Amino acid sequence: MANRVSASIQVGGTLSAVAYEELADIILAERLSIEWDGEAFDPSHRPLGKPLALCAHEVVGGQFDELEERCVALNLPFVRLCDGYPGEWSPERVVFTGEGEPTSYPADEAGSVVIGREAAEKLGSFEAIIAWFDAADFRVPPLIVDGDPVDALPSGEKTS
Repeated sequence: MANRVSASIQVGGTLSAVAYEELADIILAERLSIEWDGEAFDPSHRPLGKPLALCAHEVVGGQFDELEERCVALNLPFVRLCDGYPGEWSPERVVFTGEGEPTSYPADEAGSVVIGREAAEKLGSFEAIIAWFDAADFRVPPLIVDGDPVDALPSGEKTS
């Protein structure tokens, strides 16, 4: 049996209604919820004007493999937090800004990003260390689906 831990993810960005339906199907298949120990996700649970925040206990490897892969394919920014599993992996915060590849940052049990001496020395300067922490502190934008009401969008953005 695979090792399982609690994990959460926030997803943002802009996508079509059809792509949202596909994403919702993946979320349902991964049995995620918008609340810890809450009811199963329903596409209507998406809060307008905010990132979609999801969570689950007993997540294999602490990752939402299919969901994360689809977010990368759609260039949807996300941040995932997962607990560590003793002897296997440490807690981590994974950041995908919508470009490039997801980046993993070590975290403590409270989800705060931490840095070890070796990584700090490799970065080489206080400024580089602060930039590393800033990158780890990426804030996920709202998840906007084409057709969302204008008054629900940040700064009055329009969708198709």
